[in-house]
Amino acid sequence: MKFNLKGTFPIIDWLPSYNKQIFRYDLIAGLTVGVMLIPQAMAYSMLAGLQPIHGLYAASLPLILYAIFGSSRHLAVGPVAIVSILTAAGIGALEPGDYQQYLLYTITLAFMVGVLQFGMGLLKMGFIANFLSHPVISGFTSAAAIIIGLSQIRHLFGISMPSSDKFYEIVLAFLQNVGEMNPLTLIVGVVGIIVIKFSKKIHSAMPGALLAVVLGILSVAFFNLSDRGVAILGEVPGGLPALMLPSFEGEVWMKLLPIALTIALIGFAESYAVAKTVQSRHKDYKLNGNQELVGLGVANFGSTFLQGIPVTGGFSRTAVNDQTGAKTGMAAIISAVLVIMTLLFLTPLFFYLPNAILAAVIIVAVLGLVNIKEPMRLWKKDRADFYLLLSTFLVTLTGGIEVGIVVGFALSIILVVYRASNPHMARLGKVPGTNLYRNIERFKEVEEREEVLIFRVDGPLYFANMDYIKNKLDHWIEDKGEKLKIIVLNAHTLTYVDSSAAHVLKDWILEWNRAGLETYLTGARGPVRDALERWGITKELGVDHTYSSNEHLFLFLDGKISETDKEKWDIYALQCND
Repeated sequence: MKFNLKGTFPIIDWLPSYNKQIFRYDLIAGLTVGVMLIPQAMAYSMLAGLQPIHGLYAASLPLILYAIFGSSRHLAVGPVAIVSILTAAGIGALEPGDYQQYLLYTITLAFMVGVLQFGMGLLKMGFIANFLSHPVISGFTSAAAIIIGLSQIRHLFGISMPSSDKFYEIVLAFLQNVGEMNPLTLIVGVVGIIVIKFSKKIHSAMPGALLAVVLGILSVAFFNLSDRGVAILGEVPGGLPALMLPSFEGEVWMKLLPIALTIALIGFAESYAVAKTVQSRHKDYKLNGNQELVGLGVANFGSTFLQGIPVTGGFSRTAVNDQTGAKTGMAAIISAVLVIMTLLFLTPLFFYLPNAILAAVIIVAVLGLVNIKEPMRLWKKDRADFYLLLSTFLVTLTGGIEVGIVVGFALSIILVVYRASNPHMARLGKVPGTNLYRNIERFKEVEEREEVLIFRVDGPLYFANMDYIKNKLDHWIEDKGEKLKIIVLNAHTLTYVDSSAAHVLKDWILEWNRAGLETYLTGARGPVRDALERWGITKELGVDHTYSSNEHLFLFLDGKISETDKEKWDIYALQCND
């Protein structure tokens, strides 16, 4: 296999032609996203159950590694709300004995996510994320966003509450403890929310979160709010962290595997969705799903060894990165440099940062994840997907984050299997005055010969759908009655035939032959013809019972073309069906 250097290191695709003009765009975007990332990273680390500094660790080296290995030039990688709450739920289930053990489990989780994503990328398994359907992701994300937002009311109101990822438990705990709230803390948090929201109204690229952080720090320092019960971060360690290795205990890995797989899939699905949306507006590069997995996996490796939390691509930061003119991955590198400079020189400035402000950052961020329009749209256009979204939403809200995504994933698989097991089938008739054959249920003007049943299966023939197809056929055959003489399988839309289906199909042909019915095959494409040949179906039918099209079949049956013409037509038409 030929080694593709640009494919392995996408940075090589844009770095050689890099120039000052591109750098100016990347500099503005990188600084803007970096300013936005600093308070978000700290808030999301707190959301994950760690000290805020670990969010900054996760917003440094991982960004640089993704810029080297990722195929998107605009995706802003780093800590995000969904992954942070998943991390907290997964680590909490292990009941770590102390903070150091909690940290060890967290970086182990980041390492496992990296292994899964990197491995899936090498094995070209990006398609797996497709099993997390859009309705499932939408329902899960909306419910998780509500849970995340509610989990921050303890910091917003300044009250003590037990941790939980279940809606009703959080609400009940809040009602039991709301009497302990600190009014000043609530005022600080609400003002923070207003500042962040209204700054976005003024300009989408305005660093509202940073502005809220600055105002929060100044208000605490100037008015001595920490002496009046407003909780603050306190001392934030500066400098770069010491390297730390993950745990390799089998028992820990087994317990973390479900949540690691969840984060790996959700993280990739969300990242790829936003990266693809942005890339569609930039035709100067291509997005590669498998390379995205590699890039995200390597980024999580970097977060692991710097004591960070699992990372993935963020919606809001990626949008800002694009809106402020980013051209290449250099923008992400600039953002990382800004975070590193903060770690080296600016962490003492965060001493008076109120926890309520970080809660405000999280609440505003997750509010945008609650999608009200999507269920309304699905209710009108696709009820099955609506119920899939609703089920995932309700299960996540009541059963917790982990249960919700597992159930959502299972429901997606069940729906895929159900739809594949119940393929669309059409009973065909001829449109008068044309050579076209269409579904008699959709086109009332079509003509159907009383002695002929032509049917079409849209999709594969495989072990799980043969009973459904046979039941439908038996109903149509019964409807035709004794006048039926010919059954035609129009295979133009048939995509695949597995071994089980081939055996069953052969039994059907024998059954129909014993009943005095002739069976014909029309329009089969190359791969399907190959499968039918391998399993002896063509031989069972007879070469004179396979035709390139319905039109060809009836011209021959009606004596309008000769055997010689049939052979010439077959050669040409079958080539067209390859």
